[in-house]
Amino acid sequence: MQKLGLIQSLQQKLSPQQIQFIKLLQVPTAELETRIEEELESNPALEDGPDEDYQEDDNSNLEETNEDFGDNEELNVDDYLRDDDFTGYKMYGDGGEQEEDKEMPVATMTSLTEQLMTQLGFLGLDERQHLIGTQLIGSIESDGYIRRDMEAIISDLAFSQNVETDLDELLSILSMVQEFDPPGIAARNLRECLKIQLDRRHDDKNIDVIIARKIIDECFDEFTKKHYDKIMKKLDIEDEEFVKDAIELIRKLNPKPGGSSAGIVRTQYLIPDFILTNNNGKLDLALNSRNAPELRISRSYSEMLDTYDKSDKKDKKLRETLTFVKQKLDSAKWFIDAIKQRQHTLLRTMKAIVDFQYDYFLDGDESKIRPMILKDIASVIEMDISTVSRVANSKSVQTDFGLYPLKYFFSEGITTDSGEDVSSREVKNELRTIIEAENKKKPLSDDKLEKMLKEKGYNIARRTVAKYREQLNIPVARLRKEL
Repeated sequence: MQKLGLIQSLQQKLSPQQIQFIKLLQVPTAELETRIEEELESNPALEDGPDEDYQEDDNSNLEETNEDFGDNEELNVDDYLRDDDFTGYKMYGDGGEQEEDKEMPVATMTSLTEQLMTQLGFLGLDERQHLIGTQLIGSIESDGYIRRDMEAIISDLAFSQNVETDLDELLSILSMVQEFDPPGIAARNLRECLKIQLDRRHDDKNIDVIIARKIIDECFDEFTKKHYDKIMKKLDIEDEEFVKDAIELIRKLNPKPGGSSAGIVRTQYLIPDFILTNNNGKLDLALNSRNAPELRISRSYSEMLDTYDKSDKKDKKLRETLTFVKQKLDSAKWFIDAIKQRQHTLLRTMKAIVDFQYDYFLDGDESKIRPMILKDIASVIEMDISTVSRVANSKSVQTDFGLYPLKYFFSEGITTDSGEDVSSREVKNELRTIIEAENKKKPLSDDKLEKMLKEKGYNIARRTVAKYREQLNIPVARLRKEL
């Protein structure tokens, strides 16, 4: 039995101008100009140039001004973002916000499959063989390997293409595909991939190539486990330099041949959002000038609105024109206000980060980076954590000692024996230094690394050592072993 009832609930929804501000806040400096150009093209009531009725003296005014947003309603985006799901709360940059659905400059290139199909066309195969080759290429995964069982591919050809073949013919055509570029493509495992690349060198007199082929053919398990003494014994080689050179040659081969042909590559820009300079011990912070564009409301559109509004004749066509002009003027004002609010929020956030990490920014000594999480900055600027996250995950600062993403300065804290909190970045640097100085013939295990760090005063668990080592892209001990 159905019943009708009334339910009363309170909901918060973002207004168009608040959505516009959130999007603009996340946009890095490199894309801001493009976003402004799009707005200028779509809104004739917005013009490029200084506003004659309003001039700001400098960026510092932004720190003292809280701009009105929309119809005299102060923007408080934090109220709308408290339930946002964002990552990187105690992060050194682990991704943060998902990208907005917006156009980005891209560099396109031919896909891996298209490259391989072009090369297949050069073999001069008959229609039946061409279908088999096409099926093999279609079975290649994004990293360049064919992991599907050969018998399964034979069945696919029979059922989907009505092509009868056997294992010998399939392997024969597979060997042709494996001759394609990039070298190592269509291999069925890592061993075959490396072997294909070594065979492509066609250098039977180079001792390094000869030994490398023997290592892959006869000692692959020993190679993956870095048992170099067993390799020397098995191949009856007394001079370890021969094995060392051959292994170095193998290491230079590409273990993922499909990875370099990955279709679309995003264009990246290295343009700082902030400029921080040290003037005789005083830190001066400024926004990149691209973040402060000169925009104004079109005077002609404002006058047009006044003229239409004062007109005695208010027919349907005039009312529609009046509505259109007003919408464009409101949109232009919203956009200008959003840009100013963006500047204000960026400066407040960056100033708080500089104050928190002041000692570090004076000379760039990484040991002076203090433990800092998003909540620390959010409490200083009295904004929600999600707002700080949006700024930290998409902005960078130019300092006297390099260009850094803001998320670089966020890290967890580790307690020392003296009870002092130090940044996890300092611990990572110490960990990297210890590993770089280790004996590569007997690399240090995570347990030994933990003990050495504790001897230096860092209270750290073995699992934390393993986590930091992985974040530094340093492999486990057995994979760091060298001759």
